[in-house]
This record gives sequence, C-alpha cells and structure tokens, in this order.
Amino acid sequence: MISFNRVSKHYPNGTTAVDDLDLELPEGGITVLVGSSGCGKTTTLRMVNRMVEPSSGTISVGGRDVQRADAAELRRGIGYVIQQAGLFPHRTVLDNIATVPLLLGWGRRKARARAAELLELVGLPADAGKRYPHQLSGGQQQRVGVARALAADPPVLLMDEPFGAVDPVVRTQLQNELLRLQSELRKTVVFVTHDIDEAVRLGDRIAVFRTGGHLVQCAPPAELLADPADDFVAGFLGAERGLKLLSLSTLADVPQRPAPTEEAGPKGAGGRWRLVTSERGEPLGWRDTEGPQGDRAPLLPVRPLRDGDSLLTALDESIASPAGLVARVDADGVLTGVTDRELIHEHAGRRHAEAARTAAAANGTAADGTATDGTATPQDAGVTA
Repeated sequence: MISFNRVSKHYPNGTTAVDDLDLELPEGGITVLVGSSGCGKTTTLRMVNRMVEPSSGTISVGGRDVQRADAAELRRGIGYVIQQAGLFPHRTVLDNIATVPLLLGWGRRKARARAAELLELVGLPADAGKRYPHQLSGGQQQRVGVARALAADPPVLLMDEPFGAVDPVVRTQLQNELLRLQSELRKTVVFVTHDIDEAVRLGDRIAVFRTGGHLVQCAPPAELLADPADDFVAGFLGAERGLKLLSLSTLADVPQRPAPTEEAGPKGAGGRWRLVTSERGEPLGWRDTEGPQGDRAPLLPVRPLRDGDSLLTALDESIASPAGLVARVDADGVLTGVTDRELIHEHAGRRHAEAARTAAAANGTAADGTATDGTATPQDAGVTA
C-alpha cells in the first residue's frame, strides 16, 4: 500500500502543487490520478520515488517512510514509465531493459535473460532486443519502457501519462496490454492521465484533483460516475458519464436467443432481416429478405460481439445494426445467438441503478438521498454542504 499522510508541496515562488493530501492507494490495484493541468497529479506521483521532495507530511510505501530511505535505492525498487518511454538512444532494446538489474548487481547474463523474458511478456518479438530505440515505432518504444520498469520485478509501478504521445489505435492496444500484464502481475500501479476515458478503463480507483493540489474525490470508477462529489467532478467526467458507466459492464450477464439465420425460416426475431453465416457458423452480414432483390440482396455489415465486450459497445452495435440485434459469438468467432436492443437498454438501466445504490451506500445515503440512519442529509434540509 502507498499512503500519503497530510502531504503538501510548496514552491519558493508561492505555488502550492499539492495541498494537505491524505490518500491511500491499495496494494495490487491501479489507482489513476486525473485532473486538469497544474492540479498536482504528476507532483503527487513523483513524490512517491522522491523525484520531488514533499514540503511536509509523510509518504510510505509498504509501511516504509520513503524519506528515510536512500533515494537511489528507493528508485531502483520502484518501476517508472514516462511519456515517450525515455529510453537510452545509444543502447539496444535489450540493454535498455536490463538497466536496473545491472545497477542492482545481477550480472550481465542474468540481466539480459530477464530482459529477453520481458520482451515476450510485453508482446515484442525476440529480435527487437537487438535494435535501437529509433528503429522502433512509438508504441513499441512504450512497451520497452514498461518492460524496463518491470525488469527488477518491483512491487510498485509509477506511470506518468505513458500512452499520451501515441495515436488512438496504439493507445488502445497499450491499454489492453497493461490490463493483461496487471491481471498476471498484480502490481501496485499509480497512473497519471488527463484522459478520463483512459482513467475509467484502467483504474480500480480514480483520484480527481482540482487546481491547487486539492484532492476532491477518490472512488472506484462506477461510484465516481454514478455519484460525483460536486459540480467540479461532474464537469470533469463530462456530459456522457452515463455512457462511460456502461463501458464498465459486459454482455456476459445479458441473455441471448437463437439468431434469425436463413436456416431458421422466413419468420423470427429478426423480422425481415436474416443473419448470413459461413460454413463454420461465423456471422458474415445482414440480408434484407423483403427488399427488391430478395435472397440476392447484398449483405450489410455485422460486428459480432463476445461476452467480454462492454454494454456500451453492445448498445452502439444494436443501434448500428439494421435488425436492432447484436450477433453474439464464442471465442472461436462462431455464432451463439443474438441479443435485441430493448434487452440491452433494460440491462443498462439496471446497471445505472445498481451503481447509484452502491455509491449511495458508500456515502451513507439511501438511493433517494436520505441518510441511511433515516435522517435527512444537509441537502435535503436545504443546507449547503
């Protein structure tokens, strides 16, 4: 666990970067720090490994006061990933990854063997180890940066806007890679971003900072989206926070029914639309059987979804689908059934209600806004909190 106890950072020019911060970051989870520029999120992260020294207060990692540790030793035990990777241009990829193990005295053979393992872990081919950073794409360089941070198997990983300099497609790939790695390694990750969608996707908890270094709210994504602490948090989350909440739920719990394939006959759930499949049972497209071309009508696109896809993706596909149906497939891409738009809407509503109840319970209020002990909240009594 990482703990901040009344931590502040003041600069000689009078700027307050972090103001009296009390925050606990759970072990083995991803805590995302978000906020506008100048809110203190990066300063907070950099105080963990003492790249920035606090003006007051105590920061502990695993129960150890970081200010009582040797700074160089502390940093070698904490992984650190920054935007644009920060790799050494004159060293090969393998030697870049082996940097910290070599500093810890592992020996060259052991350090390079560990580097080779990590290349595979972050999804890079073995021959990438012989290249230099300038020979890699931006996304590949970021993967190397993550591998280097993991080289000595640190319990804590600090990530300062690591994916901010790559294009949206690569960014999504890197986010997926981080989630995969975290499911295997369970590091305590502190992740800084200004992108609330990235925060919702990656974070187990999200800490929202206001300019001047004030922590406004720290909560799991669903709770944050369902019940922002104030207008500032609500504004930062954006007008589409209800849709963001749907991105946290998957299709797994939504029922499906037999698909209206051509083999199912002329009548069925799809009305005039039939889902054409390959010999293997893979969805190929929708056909309008009542159009002027009948069975020779061209196929309209279908985007089949799996149980792990989000309700937000399912809602989007149900709107795009001419039949109002989402084709569901298994891990091999074989059609298993369909789910209709109305059922997705119904489950989306349930998800919103569940999140609201959870948030209300966490804040000590019932879903109708009254306190759980039956008394009125200050807002109910007409008092401004």
